[in-house]
Amino acid sequence: MFKALADPTRRSLLDELFRQDGQSLGTLEERFSMSRFGVMKHLKVLEDAGLVVTRRRGREKLHFLNPVPIRLVHDRWVSKYAEPWVAGLSEIKERLESQMEKVYEIFIKTTPERLWEAITDPEIRAKYNFGAAVNSDWQVGSAISVDVAGHGVHLGEGEVLAYDPPWRLVHTLAALWDDDVKAEGVSRVTWEIEQVEDSCHLTLTHDQMREGANSQIYGGWPMILSGLKTWLESGQLLTTPGSLRYS
Repeated sequence: MFKALADPTRRSLLDELFRQDGQSLGTLEERFSMSRFGVMKHLKVLEDAGLVVTRRRGREKLHFLNPVPIRLVHDRWVSKYAEPWVAGLSEIKERLESQMEKVYEIFIKTTPERLWEAITDPEIRAKYNFGAAVNSDWQVGSAISVDVAGHGVHLGEGEVLAYDPPWRLVHTLAALWDDDVKAEGVSRVTWEIEQVEDSCHLTLTHDQMREGANSQIYGGWPMILSGLKTWLESGQLLTTPGSLRYS
């Protein structure tokens, strides 16, 4: 990842995807004074580093910024020496605004079964989900409730759309913690798990959001996924805003 970020052209590509996520190769090529092959080469380095995620939309291949690896670097090193999460979360908020769809990827050394349990078990979920448990019986059509146990705080709700353990979970999500996020209505979250040798490749897609949606409804995913990875691989908890607020 550090090698990928060392090149100024690749940093410019990430800035361009931050400005407008989900761009095709042709669109990105128009933004840079280099050959199509040159842009492809830089994008491949960013994709190999996990900083760019690609998705097919019909005949086009779209490129999305994935901030999760940068979040992991922050959690592993930066937070030890800087004012911890406030500046980082504020920056993520600014960089994720005005997006219709966000795609995040992370590799976790665990089994699909353990990862699935960590996503769907409310007690485990609360450990890395800002202190909030996600309660449901996880059947198609069932309700989802996001709550902070013991504090009477109801943060969100939704409905299970697809359920294929331990590989794929799709549900709607309506954020309810204040009037600003309530106004955003219902969006969709898709969890996809792929086993890769002794690890799992987790892809989280948060979509069906309006253009310019309030970034509070999706800006916390990098920290949540970082906390999920940390807990599954080490059993340790990250100090998140939620865990401070509700402890």
